[in-house]
Amino acid sequence: MLAPLAAVLLFLAAIVSAFGYLRLEEMDREQEAVKRDVEYAQQRVRLRLLERQEQLMRIARDISNKEVDPEEFVGRGESMVIQYPELQAVTWIDERRRIKASYAAPSVANQQLRTQGEVLRSGETENIYSLARDLQQPVYSQPAGGGETRLLQLHIPLTEQGRFAGVILGEYSIDGLLRYGVPAEVSAKYAVALLDGKGRILAGNSVPSRNPATQLLPWAAQANEYEVPVSPVGNGLIIRAQAYRTSLGVIGSGLFWLVSALSVMTAWMLIGNWRHTRRRMQAQQALVAETSFRRAMENSMLTGMRALDLQGRITYVNAAFCQMTSWSEAELVGRTPPFPYWPDADREQLAARLDDELHGRTTPGGFQVRVKRKDGSLFDARLYVSPLVDAKGHQTGWMTSMTDITEPNRIREQLSASYERFTTVLEALDASVSVAPLGSEELLFANKLYRLWFGVQTAGHLQMVAQAGVPEHPRNDESLDEVDSLVGLPTGGLTTAQSENAEIFVPELGKWLEVRSRYLNWVDGRLAQMVIATDITPRRNAEEQSSAQAERAQSASRLITMGEMASSVAHELNQPLTAINNYCNGLVSRIKGKQINEEDLLAALDKTARQAQRAGQIIQRIRSFVKRSEPNRQLSDVTMMVNEAVELAEIELRRRNVRLSHYVAARLPKLMVDPILIEQVLVNLLKNAAESIEHAKRPASRRSVELRVIPKQVDEQPVVEFSVLDSGAGLAPEVMDRLYEAFFSTKVEGMGIGLNLCRTIVESHQGRMQAENIYNGTEVAGCRFSFWIPVSGATNSIVNKDAGVTTA
Repeated sequence: MLAPLAAVLLFLAAIVSAFGYLRLEEMDREQEAVKRDVEYAQQRVRLRLLERQEQLMRIARDISNKEVDPEEFVGRGESMVIQYPELQAVTWIDERRRIKASYAAPSVANQQLRTQGEVLRSGETENIYSLARDLQQPVYSQPAGGGETRLLQLHIPLTEQGRFAGVILGEYSIDGLLRYGVPAEVSAKYAVALLDGKGRILAGNSVPSRNPATQLLPWAAQANEYEVPVSPVGNGLIIRAQAYRTSLGVIGSGLFWLVSALSVMTAWMLIGNWRHTRRRMQAQQALVAETSFRRAMENSMLTGMRALDLQGRITYVNAAFCQMTSWSEAELVGRTPPFPYWPDADREQLAARLDDELHGRTTPGGFQVRVKRKDGSLFDARLYVSPLVDAKGHQTGWMTSMTDITEPNRIREQLSASYERFTTVLEALDASVSVAPLGSEELLFANKLYRLWFGVQTAGHLQMVAQAGVPEHPRNDESLDEVDSLVGLPTGGLTTAQSENAEIFVPELGKWLEVRSRYLNWVDGRLAQMVIATDITPRRNAEEQSSAQAERAQSASRLITMGEMASSVAHELNQPLTAINNYCNGLVSRIKGKQINEEDLLAALDKTARQAQRAGQIIQRIRSFVKRSEPNRQLSDVTMMVNEAVELAEIELRRRNVRLSHYVAARLPKLMVDPILIEQVLVNLLKNAAESIEHAKRPASRRSVELRVIPKQVDEQPVVEFSVLDSGAGLAPEVMDRLYEAFFSTKVEGMGIGLNLCRTIVESHQGRMQAENIYNGTEVAGCRFSFWIPVSGATNSIVNKDAGVTTA
């Protein structure tokens, strides 16, 4: 039935393809002819431009050789304009952009004339003038001139003894170039036009666009035209030729349309006959399809279906019911109670259920029963009963649907057991776990330790969240639905974020708790917050004891340092005390001899007071250094800390005959440190440097210590570096490895805790300490101890004692 239709369609396609191929061949030949003629016309225009360019260059050489004056230039320009109609004007422009001589054709518009002495106006012409001066070679340009006459400019530079002397400006008419440059045989066959770089027509004409309906044909998609840039002008001037439509082509042939019409009529009659036959076959297959559909739907159902008449006899079962019970349809249809799939132990209960069904006492939500298979195995099922009504509206029985729920029951039991195990683990944790939705006072979950600490209310949960610094979200009291305030917003970023940690103190419990919180999606889709709190009171007590021991060690280290410097301090105090004694003895002697006046007495008393003040400052400085106090970190001036440390260390250094020089960079920022501890580090390092120099037995000229304080960048953060350089014997490799080890010392009387405490103090201020030898060639020339303290922020650990919270 479809073969004749396919044959006609193939015949029509062959005819169309043949005509299309012939037409495309014809178009290719026409396109090649257009391309060849356009290339020929472009060569003619190019040669004409090059001839005029060569003539203008000869005039330019004569001018450069001073063989042509302005008057003779006008005469030669007039001759060229008359002889070559496309040349509209010739102008001589000197190096100052001033017109020296010009001749233009009578057809040139008045606004385009150039008069002698006139300065070249700014615009495109001046730009090309500058380009010709820079390149020192002919330059073509098509200015965007006004009026109907469009001109093409040629700038030929003039040189005089190697320097630029102006240009010869030749202006061509675009229409003249088209008229006199393009061969007549080309102009007769094509619509020839000269275009600018943007495709706008400067001269010539074009073929009108074809009917849009004909553009749908594949061979009419492209116009028979060709274009090419005109050399030497370049892309600024393009010549284009479009072929005139001289024939209708093969599509206008009567044979083509006759064959097409006959093929379409034959195809239409065959299609009509095929549609009529198909409607007859569809009517015959409708009943078979409907019957097959209903049977397939019944057999594909996973729910068992059973029909009973009003007396309780089985009248219908589907394939799913038979598959569930393992009884065939023949074994079940027509059976009366008790049915073979009833378990023996449940027969009385099932008989009562069946009686309720037959009397219309059914449960809308169904009921669960046990069903026995043919092999004696049992499975759980849920039955739903509804009346069976015929087409007249009369009830003829009852329809029962049965679903196997053995697997859902098994999964429910496993989930229940899993929940019980999970709850047992959470109840046995030594940490408090609580979950509450955002913006609500409902407590979704709380384990045993939370209930022991805070009861079953959300007050404890909210208190830990508030003390830990987690932002609270406002509760939506006006909403009638139980939804959180973030409903509708994406929560993926919250639930996948890392947990937030904080250490808080709960006065009601008298405990320090480490609180970890994170967001999660609860089982009902609400955004909730889980808080896990661990008792860290023993750890905090141990940390406080460790901190107190460290403070006592630092205080003891300062006392040991001052004890080691006792003789130096006594010598330092002896000088002002001796001076005071001498002043007092002198005053007593002169007063007894009445050999002193009031002015000398006041001067002597003033000197005595200054010496007493000096002794008091030494004692006060030592007292402040060794006094045991609580750690007090504050914004401290670096220069003041260095001066205090230098004053104390100079006592020891002078006793050991060691020179001390120090440099503190200007405008250093203040540091959030404990100034006494930083002074302790500096004094210890300066004292060790002096001892190293004395142990090395350096001569007086090499007994020096240098302290430098400068700003630096460490890991892209600003720091202040303190460095102490000595000229001692340096550090041995085995000493370098154990330098900061506690109770390790290279001195006989040393205790080995000085550098260990120094590094502890520096690292407690988030800084770092290091030591290195200084080399002079291969010889060790000294040692350099340095440490740095960060500028930004106070510390990374801030303890808020009032709120009872520590954040890391």
